[in-house]
Amino acid sequence: MNFPATVESLDGLELPKRPLHLAIGMFDGVHLGHQAVIEAAIHAARRMRGISGVLTFDPHPSHLFRPDNPTRLLMPRAAKESMLRWMGVGLTIVHPFDRAFAAIPAEDFLSVLKSKLPTLRAIYVGENFRFGKGRQGDVPALIATAKPLGLSVFSVDRIKENGDPISSTRIREELTAGRIEQANALLGQTYRSTGAVAAGRKLGRTIGFPTVNLPWSPELPPRFGVYAVRARHVGGPTWVPGVANYGLRPTVENAAKEPLLEVHFLSHYEAKPGDAMEVLWESFLRPEQKFDGLDALKAQIAQDRDAAKVYFG
Repeated sequence: MNFPATVESLDGLELPKRPLHLAIGMFDGVHLGHQAVIEAAIHAARRMRGISGVLTFDPHPSHLFRPDNPTRLLMPRAAKESMLRWMGVGLTIVHPFDRAFAAIPAEDFLSVLKSKLPTLRAIYVGENFRFGKGRQGDVPALIATAKPLGLSVFSVDRIKENGDPISSTRIREELTAGRIEQANALLGQTYRSTGAVAAGRKLGRTIGFPTVNLPWSPELPPRFGVYAVRARHVGGPTWVPGVANYGLRPTVENAAKEPLLEVHFLSHYEAKPGDAMEVLWESFLRPEQKFDGLDALKAQIAQDRDAAKVYFG
C-alpha cells in the first residue's frame, strides 16, 4: 500500500485508482454496531479489489454545537485508529469537524465527498446516520443524492443486545456505573487503557501488595473502584492477571485531584518507571472506599486479591 494509513483531512488526498469503499461515522468506541458498518466496507473492498476506508472526525461534533458540554469520548483518537488498523481498514481519514464542514447542505454532501475522493464507489453507514447542515440528511436522502453520482449506499441495521440498540451513549452509561462486563459485551472487545508507569511512594510494597502506578485521566473515566484486570507492556507477548484500584485513594491521599490506576499483579511481573503499559479491564469487584487505616486497607486488598484469583480461576 503506497499511501498513508491515516490522513488528517479530505483535502489534497491522492489515492490509487482503485474503488474506495468508505464507512462514515464518529465510531467512538468502535463497538459492535460500528464494527458491522466498517466490516461491510472492508469485505466489499476485498471482493472488488478496492480500498476500504473510514471517514471519521476530530473533534467530536459536540465541541462545535455544545462547547460547554461536549460529549466525553470512550476512546482516544490514537486507540480508535489502532483498532481500525487491527480490523483491516486500509485508509482512515480524520477530517476536522469545523463550521465549514458542518455547513455543507445535505444535498451537496456526497458531491463534495466525490470531488475530494474521485475513486469513491460506495458509502457504508448505520441506519440512523445523519449528515449535512442541521443534520437534515438521513439514509433516504443519502441514497437519493448518491444515484446521480454513480455511488452505492449501504446502510446497516442497528445491532441490538437483548432487544436494545447498542450505542456509544449506552456504553458510557455502563462504564460510569461500573458495569464493565456489560460494557465489554457491547463493545465486542475488552475495555483497555494505556499509560506510562510512574514512580510511587512504594506504600503498596510496605504493606505487602506492590503495585504498578499508572496515572490515567480519560475523557470519560470508568467508575472509581477495584477491578480484576490483565496487563502487560505495550505490545508484549503475555497478559498477566492482576487486581487494580482506580480512583483518588482516599485512605492514603487527603486531597488527590487526579485519579491513579494501581495494578497489583497476581504473579511476579517487573515494570519500571517510564515503561508503557496497557491494561484490560475485565470485571468490577467493588467501589472505591475510604478505610480507617492501613491495617483495614491491607485486609481489604487481600480480599480483593482473592476475589480476582477466583475470577481468573
